[in-house]
Amino acid sequence: MIDIKVPAVGESISEVTLVKWLKQEGQYVERDEVIAELESEKATFEVNAEKAGALKTLGKEGDTLKIGDVLAQIDESATRPEGAAPAEKAAAPAQQAKAQPAAAQVPVTAVSNDIKATPVAAAIITDKKVDAGSIKPSGTGGKILKNDVLEALAHPGRAIGKELFTRADRREKMSNLRKTVSRRLVEAKNTTAMLTTFNEVDMSPVMALRAKYKDKFNEKHGVNLGFMSFFTKATCYALQEWPAVNAYIDGDELVYHDYCDISIAVSAPKGLVVPVIRNAESLSMADIEKKVVELATKARDNKLSMEEMQGGTFTITNGGVFGSLMSTPIINIPQSAILGMHKIEERAVVVNGQIVVRPMMYLAVSYDHRIIDGRESVSFLVRIKELLENPDQLLFGKDPLKALLEL
Repeated sequence: MIDIKVPAVGESISEVTLVKWLKQEGQYVERDEVIAELESEKATFEVNAEKAGALKTLGKEGDTLKIGDVLAQIDESATRPEGAAPAEKAAAPAQQAKAQPAAAQVPVTAVSNDIKATPVAAAIITDKKVDAGSIKPSGTGGKILKNDVLEALAHPGRAIGKELFTRADRREKMSNLRKTVSRRLVEAKNTTAMLTTFNEVDMSPVMALRAKYKDKFNEKHGVNLGFMSFFTKATCYALQEWPAVNAYIDGDELVYHDYCDISIAVSAPKGLVVPVIRNAESLSMADIEKKVVELATKARDNKLSMEEMQGGTFTITNGGVFGSLMSTPIINIPQSAILGMHKIEERAVVVNGQIVVRPMMYLAVSYDHRIIDGRESVSFLVRIKELLENPDQLLFGKDPLKALLEL
């Protein structure tokens, strides 16, 4: 019988929470197969079987465990069930399934490919212009049936399947990650002299550039050209021009960074996480986009490592993806500033004495006034605005003609 112990996941972490058993009591597991999911105060990680054998679970989901505690045991002497192949061989059919054309796996409906519905239900959804996302499916595998659509039409404006006039309360144990987020946010408010400055940027040039080159960019680099690469690139230039924004206070010393490790705030299933793009100032637009996709995907799947979330000299957060028009972001300590992006909204603005409609975005920089003065914070944000409204300057960090003339 082999003991599977809770592994050490960081110097400052002494306990973790058992989130989920991925294999059940008595089940035969293969070597290196994932058996459980654990959560520390900073990240979610998986535990693998060290040997093949029958699994004996010793903890329950939701339990708090100390580092080194025995999580499970594996009986190596157990006989492998008949017909069960080793993990390497068992994976082959799954790989074959992935190789099948996507069209063979996705049901054809008259609605979005993300929504599964019977042909009749899909026809009614299209004809009556029903929001498919508001329909509670009752079919196998989450498929929407005809009666589901008719029920939604009969009760407009009401969440289907939700009990009316309920007075029920629910209590859930706060996760380690949520506890950490809560503690750090309060600490940021209580230990920094936080202030926020605002500006707005005309996103027309960036949007025109994306529209013109997005297909070629995707074809060349295998990744979409998003807004994050523009904002990250502009932020790196501005940080290097205003180094106090990229610094932090350590006791009675100021620590300045000659590099830009950009943290990006991501809303993950378990809560807010802030993975880091290392040396963003040295990366190309394509490299930044690839890194954003990689980190966001890992965050969504709870696969971020401790190393990927540690450090960071400046943070960018995008509330615009949720529809936020304006907000005051909270500093990600020990950093000294954070940039908030927001919703792009068409507004009437005055350009050369004429009222025109432009896609505008409010920007906000929250900063620690102990290290960053008003002049620095405002100039930093104005520099980002200038670079975004003149994206050709993102190549040199200045006007190309002035660079040519060495002005």
